Amino acid sequence: MTDQAHGTESPDSDIPGKPTSASRTTLSHIMTHNDTNLLGTVHGGVIMKLVDDAAGAVAGRHSGGPAVTASMDEMAFLEPVRVGDLVHVKAQVNWTGRTSMEVGVRVLAERWNESTPAQQVGSAYLVFAAVDADGKPRTVPPVLPETDRDRRRYQEAQIRRQHRLARRRAIKELRAQSPSED
Repeated sequence: MTDQAHGTESPDSDIPGKPTSASRTTLSHIMTHNDTNLLGTVHGGVIMKLVDDAAGAVAGRHSGGPAVTASMDEMAFLEPVRVGDLVHVKAQVNWTGRTSMEVGVRVLAERWNESTPAQQVGSAYLVFAAVDADGKPRTVPPVLPETDRDRRRYQEAQIRRQHRLARRRAIKELRAQSPSED
């Protein structure tokens, strides 16, 4: 078997891989007054829910069944979103492990009162775990990056995974040294 980062099948999976484009999706939503916070802009939690919804659709589509959110990293809000904006949430699988997937999400907003192109207003990385009917982890197909950009995203996702695992180990070690009284 060959190398997944170069767009071919994974060496540790008997499941055929799926190209990045097979599960990529865009969720679009017009923001209303019901979505606003006390400042009159769209509440960050509303954007986060749209991000999770789009990422969940991509993870389920890629894995061929249910997938649950395991973590959300690096949610960045770059610009405020306003009432009337048409928000586009673009998501794709960047990386796959045995039972988990990293989904990258870009959030764009088209201003309702301007004739300018949509601008990026946010981004996030989420990790999903594929689960069976009993909620137990199940194997996911490898993602097959198709473009140079997909291959770069795959490699960046591997770095983020290494950081997540290192952070988890460091916290676990610290807690073992000085148990809290929670």
